[in-house]
Amino acid sequence: MPRIAGTDIPEHKKVVYSLRSVFGVGKKVAQEVVAQAKIDPDTRARDLTSEEINKIQRILEKYPLEGDLRRMVSDNVQRLKRIKSYRGLRHSMGLPVRGQRTKVNSRTVRGGGRRTVGSVSKEAAASAAAK
Repeated sequence: MPRIAGTDIPEHKKVVYSLRSVFGVGKKVAQEVVAQAKIDPDTRARDLTSEEINKIQRILEKYPLEGDLRRMVSDNVQRLKRIKSYRGLRHSMGLPVRGQRTKVNSRTVRGGGRRTVGSVSKEAAASAAAK
C-alpha cells in the first residue's frame, strides 16, 4: 500500500482517486499532481513505481496537507471563537455556521434524533394517558 504525505492511499483505486484520501487533496489538486508528475491517470495506485511516488511526494510538498492543514483550520475556528464573531459563537454552540435553517433540519447537531411530530399512534397516546 503506497504511503503518500503520511497517509496510506488505497491501492485498488486509480491514482487520481486514491490521492483524494489525503486530507487537503481534492479532485482538482489530484488531477494537477498527476498531470505534473506525468503519470497516466488510469494507473492503479498499486502499480506506481517508487520513482513515481517520489515525484508525487515532491509535488504535494507545495500544498498544505494533513496535520498542517488541520492545524490551520483549527486555528481559524479558534480565532473566530476568541473574537466572539457570529460564526465563532455558532461553532462553540455546535450549531450550523453557514446560514442553514435549524427549525426543521440539523437534528444531528442539535440532538433529539428521530422524534415524531404531529399525530401520535393510539398505543402511544394510551400509554401517555396511563402515566
